[in-house]
Order: sequence, then structure tokens, then C-alpha cells
Amino acid sequence: MSLPPFQIRARYTDTTVTVYQAYTPAIGVPAAREGRFPAAWKRERMTWIKPSYLWMMYRCGWGRKENQETVLAVEITREGFEWALRNSALSHYKPGVHTDRDSWKRQLREAPARVQWDPERDLHLRPLEHRSLQLGLAGEASRRYADEWTVAITDVTPSAHRAHDLVCRGDLDAAAALLPQEHPYPVADEAVAHLRPAMAEG
Repeated sequence: MSLPPFQIRARYTDTTVTVYQAYTPAIGVPAAREGRFPAAWKRERMTWIKPSYLWMMYRCGWGRKENQETVLAVEITREGFEWALRNSALSHYKPGVHTDRDSWKRQLREAPARVQWDPERDLHLRPLEHRSLQLGLAGEASRRYADEWTVAITDVTPSAHRAHDLVCRGDLDAAAALLPQEHPYPVADEAVAHLRPAMAEG
């Protein structure tokens, strides 16, 4: 069964949604140990969160890329996640969606979050037809993410390495069994109404 080309999919509970990031051990290890980001985590910088586990594996090379050796599953409040969606701007200009480039640039400059849709990945990290949400947080959104929305942080690097080793051995079923179960995220219509034109156009 084919998936919609633009759809938010994630692992979630009634109150939280899990997103993924990868950091150096100097950031990732204390973050997982304390359950919150350390002071060294720069709250003034934009940070990208990814609900897709496999897209994170593509980005960090299964936790083997330099400066991305610690893969974190960050459980945040659904309230915070949806606030970021409601207050986001699309990261790329789209004729027919935006009035003109200047208005799009203004939206992007003023919004505390931005949305980007990138091809989802398979176990071999090859691009798929449907896309995965990436959510960039800056300014107020970044600070809220670190200090208000984060509920728990787990180091999932060991399981990422195990899955990668299984993929390399050709045991895709065993590797797939290690992946988190992600489902279409039941976001309220008003939270993504401003993203729908771009979602429809592709």
C-alpha cells in the first residue's frame, strides 16, 4: 500500500511524540544521562528535529558520522510539537503557494520554526517516493524545545548500530524488527493548514 507523498509519520503516545537528533558524545551522552540538554547545547542556534528514524539514520550514517556519533530519541510534548507546526514557515519558496519571494522570505525570517519535506529512506538509506517531515527550530522554538517540551531523552545509538550491522549482513527482516513503529500523526487541521498547499503540490 502506497503512502501519501506528504504525511507526518511518527512514534507517539497520547501526550508525546518522539523525534530524533544526533550529536557528538560531549552533547549527546550528558543529554541522555540527565534527560535534558546540557548548558553546552546552544539554544540560540537552529536545531532540526526528525520524527522519521530512518531519515535520521540517513543523516547520521547510523550514528557513525563524525560529530553525530550519539543518536538521541527525544520525547517531546505533542502540544509543543504542534505549536512548532502552527508557527512554522516552509523552508523553500513555492510559486502558487507564496505570493512572491519577498513575502516568503519575510515569513521565513519571522517564523520560529520551518518545515522541510525530504525523501523518506529505506533500510539501505535509499530515497523513497514519499517524503518525511523535518522541523527546524530557532529562537523561541529552540528554547522551548530544550527547556519546556522535552520529556525524556534516550540514547538509541546501540540499537542503531545493531540495525546497521544486520542490514550489512543482508538480514533486513531482523533489522526492520529493531525500528520504532511510526504511524500517521493525527495533527489537527489548523496546525498544518498553511502547509497543505505545498503538500498537495509536491
